[in-house]
Amino acid sequence: MAEPGVGAGKTGGWRAEIVERRQSVGPWRFSAREVSARRDGLRIETAVGSVTCVDDSGHARWTHRCAGRPNAVHLSGDRVLVTTDSLEYTAWGMLGPALLLDLADGRLVAELRGARGAARGGGRFLLGLEGYDFFDTWEYDRDGDRTDTWRAYGHYVVGTGVRVVEADRNLPTKGRVVRLLPGGEIVPGPPLSDPQPPEPLVLRDGTILVLDGARLQSVDRGLHGRTLVALDHVAAPSGAHAMRSLRRTGDRVTVTIGEPLAGDPARFTIHTWTIALRPGITGS
Repeated sequence: MAEPGVGAGKTGGWRAEIVERRQSVGPWRFSAREVSARRDGLRIETAVGSVTCVDDSGHARWTHRCAGRPNAVHLSGDRVLVTTDSLEYTAWGMLGPALLLDLADGRLVAELRGARGAARGGGRFLLGLEGYDFFDTWEYDRDGDRTDTWRAYGHYVVGTGVRVVEADRNLPTKGRVVRLLPGGEIVPGPPLSDPQPPEPLVLRDGTILVLDGARLQSVDRGLHGRTLVALDHVAAPSGAHAMRSLRRTGDRVTVTIGEPLAGDPARFTIHTWTIALRPGITGS
């Protein structure tokens, strides 16, 4: 069977079709990311230098002071993991500590190191780091003790297991979509061409949508990947200054790729595709 081309394609139980394409020139508009989390009537709010737990009445249960700028919050069991950026350049660049806090009172359980995290069950977390000779993911328990380690790093998709859309920042990249198994075992999936893919989308059946260069790829739970659509009239983004994003609204997926203008890296040729996504016929 031929690989799906521009306009339409399918993989597994999903079909996709480009319904609109736009192009503009201007600055890249970064999507605001809320650095907070909510569960069971409690909300973890952050600000530069602080992490606060607020209940539904607006009462602050506790505040933990920190030296950096929180950039993500993850909740698991009775624990909170907060990754931070440093306010000053250090030997670790702008990487700040990852704080493992007690959800009940905000006390510091452990200070860890990692750039990207994800929650697992029972107070467990994944924490990963790339650069400085690291390309690693670690699992920590509720006490901050390391329980497993893998030589992989990227965007974490946690469900019935753990998949990683790797991001190694190397050209040519060795990145893949992989599955992490206990004992440090890694199951390799489809290779990637983009060393810095954006955060993937996860569909209701567990299928991952990955923007890999100039193609939208889907990867199912079994790590079977196929191209859904190829994106026309754009170079595959591979440089550090190329920008890309994925966003889903209902049955529409918006793909945006920004190519920096020569001589003006603050401005981009911005390509935007609107893609209709719908279930297909499994096995066809």
